[in-house]
Amino acid sequence: MRLLKLFPPLLALSALAACATPAPVSAPPAGLSPAPVAGYDWFLHQEPRENSLTYGLANSDEVKLKLSCSTASGVLDLAAVLDKPTSRLRLESGGDMETYPAVSEPAGLTSGHYAEAQARTKDPVFQRFRRLGWIALWEGEERRAYAAHPQSRADIERFFVACD
Repeated sequence: MRLLKLFPPLLALSALAACATPAPVSAPPAGLSPAPVAGYDWFLHQEPRENSLTYGLANSDEVKLKLSCSTASGVLDLAAVLDKPTSRLRLESGGDMETYPAVSEPAGLTSGHYAEAQARTKDPVFQRFRRLGWIALWEGEERRAYAAHPQSRADIERFFVACD
């Protein structure tokens, strides 16, 4: 019986809550970006017809993400090493996100899986990466951000100029 007496006030309170306007969700501050990681960076390799931009550990075979292109093609070949097999690569930079169909196979020499996909240099996520100097690779709900050190930011621009 006491529970029935509580019902009208609870009903009124829930009605008020339903009418309440939710607070606006604000975007993160513009200056908020991932910090570069010691030892890891973006490394540019250019030949007359082929260009690659690789994020990994300096002076090693440890590569997290690789972008490559034929000169002036506008097409990017993407390659990433992930923990699990995947049928897509999901990339994000500064709020822009794109998902690309991918093919993956066991990495072989290292644990994990090697995934490949194709994209266009003009896709918003790559244009934002070009401006901000960082891109994130999503694996499930885990986000791995790959930020350039100040001295390698110019190499990101050189890469995209060569690919476009």
